[in-house]
This record gives sequence, structure tokens and C-alpha cells, in this order.
Amino acid sequence: MPKGDYTVRVPRAVLKRKVPVGIDTIGVVRARIRTRRKRMKKIGLLTLLITATLLLTLAFSAAAASPKAAATPVAAVPAGPAAAAPTPMPPHPRVHEALEAMRSARDHMAHAEGEFHGHRAKAIEHLDAAIHEAEECEREP
Repeated sequence: MPKGDYTVRVPRAVLKRKVPVGIDTIGVVRARIRTRRKRMKKIGLLTLLITATLLLTLAFSAAAASPKAAATPVAAVPAGPAAAAPTPMPPHPRVHEALEAMRSARDHMAHAEGEFHGHRAKAIEHLDAAIHEAEECEREP
């Protein structure tokens, strides 16, 4: 027998069932051996399905958690030549409350005893900036 030539014996049961036959790593013929390519395809498909499921779950949970805009009823406008003046937006109660709290905190810091190594002055500066920004928020519609 020439070197490199070999004969493979396949069991009749394997041939009758018409099952895919493969040779494993030690040269034994076995039925139903999945090739590496088939395994990789299955792993890739499963990875794709898991990723898609994860992304859909995250998208739906983010959509459910996002604040929804309240539907404002549209008032019937009488047909007429004069256009009605736009009504001003109501004041923002939470911004107003926050402004009052920051002003109170600034007053407490201004009347506190001691300098706290310059931290008191820095805190007052930060409160002044925060009060300014909150006043801007209150003016916005």
C-alpha cells in the first residue's frame, strides 16, 4: 500500500440511514459529526438573535420609561379677523420653590460664622450662579 493511502470502512447502518458521515480528529468515521462551519453558523445565528432580543428589550423599556407629553386640549378659536393675544405660560412652581430654597441657603451661608478656609465664599459664588440660572429657567416658557 502506498504511503498516504488508506481505506475507510463505513458501517452499513450509517449508509442505510443516509446520515452525513465525517472523519473525526483521529481518523475514525462517525455519523452525525457537525463540521466546524455548521457550528460557527449556529453560534453566529444565536448571537444575532440574542443581540436583537436584547436591543429590542432595551428599546421598549427606554420607550416605556420616557416621559410622555401630556395631550393639551385645543380650544376652539372663533373665526374672526382679530387674532387673540397668546396667553403667557403659567409660572413654574418647582423652579420658584427651588429659587426660594437657594436664596435661603445663600442667606444662611452669608450669615454663618467662620470662613471655612475660603469654602464659604466659594459656596456663595456657586449659589449666586445657580440662582441666576434658575431665574433664567423661570423666565423661559
